[in-house]
Amino acid sequence: MVTTPKFVMKRHAGPKSYENIMTKFLTRRKCSINESNIWLRHPRRRFASRPPLGRPRAATFNSAATHDILLRYVQLPPKLARLSAENWLKGNRMDTILFNTDDTAEVPPPVTGTQRDARKVKISPDHWYPVAWSHEVKAGKTRAVKFAGDPVVLVRPKQGAVFALENRCAHRQVPLDAGVVSGCAIRCHYHGWTYDASGACTDVPYLGKGKLPNGVKSYPCREEAGLIFIFPGDPAKAADSFPNLSAASDSNYKTRRFGREVACHYSFMHENLMDMNHQFMHRKQMGQVRPRYLGRRLGDTWLEVQYTFARTGGKQPLGETAIFGGKRTPDVNDRDVMTIRTEYPYQTLRILPAGGDAPVMDLWIVYVPLDAAQKTIRTFGLLSIHKPKSTLGRAGLNIGWPFLILFTERIFKEDRWIVEAEQAAHDAQGANWNQEVFPVIRELTGLLARCGVVRE
Repeated sequence: MVTTPKFVMKRHAGPKSYENIMTKFLTRRKCSINESNIWLRHPRRRFASRPPLGRPRAATFNSAATHDILLRYVQLPPKLARLSAENWLKGNRMDTILFNTDDTAEVPPPVTGTQRDARKVKISPDHWYPVAWSHEVKAGKTRAVKFAGDPVVLVRPKQGAVFALENRCAHRQVPLDAGVVSGCAIRCHYHGWTYDASGACTDVPYLGKGKLPNGVKSYPCREEAGLIFIFPGDPAKAADSFPNLSAASDSNYKTRRFGREVACHYSFMHENLMDMNHQFMHRKQMGQVRPRYLGRRLGDTWLEVQYTFARTGGKQPLGETAIFGGKRTPDVNDRDVMTIRTEYPYQTLRILPAGGDAPVMDLWIVYVPLDAAQKTIRTFGLLSIHKPKSTLGRAGLNIGWPFLILFTERIFKEDRWIVEAEQAAHDAQGANWNQEVFPVIRELTGLLARCGVVRE
C-alpha cells in the first residue's frame, strides 16, 4: 500500500506566497490536484525541514497545467519540462509523474547490525520462477534443473504439457532425469518405477497395483513466452501470481531471450539494475552518459524509479541505435524516460522515448537461485524492442539485431563481473559493510529483505 502525504508547500510571508500562487494558478487553469504531494522549493530558499526519506513523491495534474508546473514550480530543466504531459502520462501507463526531490542531499547513516542483511535472506518460494528455456526440454526427453538447491526434473511427453517433479525416485533416491519418458509419465532408470505428472507412483513392475508405494513431490508447472516456470512454494498461492510477460508475446515487439549463471546473491542483481548511477563503469561500451534521477514510488512489495539520460561525450553505440531505431541527437537529452521497477521477485525496465506513446524497450528479468546457499543464480531475461512502423525501419532493426546482442552481452559481462566482486567482498567480510548513500537502494534492500525468507 502506498503512503501518500498531503500536499505541502513552504509558506512564505506576504500575500504572494507560493501556496496562494499555486491556488490561483490551478483555479485559473480549472484543474485540480488529486493525491498531490509535490514538495515545492523556492528558487533561492530551502525547506526549513525536509520530508522524511523513503516516502514516495508523486503528483497528478491534468495535461494542460503540467508543463508550467514542471518548469515554474518544480524547477525541472526546460527541455524536460517541454515534454508533453499528455504523452508522458499516456506512455507511463499510470496517473503519476515522478519528480526529483533532491533525495541524495542528505547522507543516511550506515547500515547497523540490528538491520536484516538482505544477502542472508532467501528468496521467497511463493512465486513463479523460470527454471529452463522451452527449447532446452525436447519432446520425449527430461532435463535436470535446480531451484535453491532442490533438485527438479522437467519432463516433456511426446504428447501433452511439460511437467515438473522432484528429481529423485522414492525407491533408492536416484535421479529421475536418467529415466525414460513413457507416455505422460517418467520411468526410473533403475527399477522402472513409474510416476505421472502429479508425482503419484503408477507402476512398479514387480508389485501388484494394490501395493503401490507413495510417490514424489510435484510442482505446479507452466510454459509461457519460451520459458518453463515452476511454483516451488505453497501450491494454493499459485493461481493469482503469474508475472506479466505481454511484451514478449506482442507482435509489435521483437524479443531477445538471454541469461547466464552469475556467482552472486540475487539482491546484488536487483541493485545493479535499479541504480543507474553506475553508468561510469560502462563508459567503454556507452560513452559518457549522465543519468538524472527523477524520483520513485514505493509499495509493500514493489519499488519504481525513473531516470532520464544525457550523452556528454563519446559516440552512440550501434546497439543503442538499434534500440531507438536511429541515432539520438543532443536535443533529446533528458527527454527519454527510463522506468525501472522491482515487483518482487521480478524486475522490469522500460524506456519511453521523447514524444512516444509506447515503450521503445521493455525488459523483464528474474534471478533464480540455484544452490542452497543462494550465492549462485541463473538469470532469465526477455528483452523486447518495439518494431518501427515502416518496412524500412523494421528491416533496419533486423540488420542491427546482431549489434544489439553484442552490445547487451558486453554490458551484461561488465555487470556480472562487478556483482561477483561484491559477493566476494561480502563473503570475505561476513556482513554488509556497504556505506550506501542512495535512498532508492536502501529502500530496495529493505524490500528484498522484507519479502524474502530469513535463513534458519
